[in-house]
Amino acid sequence: MWPSAEGGPPEVTLETSMGSLTLEMYYKHAPRTCRNFIELARRGYYDDVKFHRIIKDFIVQGGDPTGTGRGGESIYGYVKPRCCLYQSNQVIDMQSTNPTANQKVSFSRPFDDVPGLQTPGPTKSTGQKFEDEISPQLKHTGAGIISMANAGPNTNGSQFFITLAPAQSLDGKHTIFGRVCRGMEIVKRLGSVQTDNTDRPIHDVKILRSAVKD
Repeated sequence: MWPSAEGGPPEVTLETSMGSLTLEMYYKHAPRTCRNFIELARRGYYDDVKFHRIIKDFIVQGGDPTGTGRGGESIYGYVKPRCCLYQSNQVIDMQSTNPTANQKVSFSRPFDDVPGLQTPGPTKSTGQKFEDEISPQLKHTGAGIISMANAGPNTNGSQFFITLAPAQSLDGKHTIFGRVCRGMEIVKRLGSVQTDNTDRPIHDVKILRSAVKD
């Protein structure tokens, strides 16, 4: 990855239906993730894409051109996703873990669209995925952190989320690759929109277009 022409980190501005916000890329900590996000933004991949899931005081999730929470591809090659379940903000990898009888799996909302837990999808190729870049120095310490949504380890595509509050339960499970450096008032507005019982906004809120400064 590269610094901006002025020597600072690359920035991506998302012009949304509620206003503009600018994201500073952590290109030194997550170079492949930042490259993916920047290239998708540059190609217009995120233009006219909805924020399909908003959970108050938790996250705003988007980046899926299908608007379903089950789509989206990266600029990299395909890696087969693992099967997983959602249990108390933890991923249970069914290929390596057998839930015991006293483990109660509770789905408080459809797990396919909870941040990081998209439906694994069909057994055929579900899109191009790439590996995590988890940095122990980076944590979901407050509002405005940008992370990749995924379907378990090493299944990053195009979907991302912005935190609305501290979310330590996501630490170590999702690649943090930036922060909101301008436009936090827009993030707060996005986080306060009315949603239905599946956390989908009643009225569409979307990314209209994006611009890259590098």
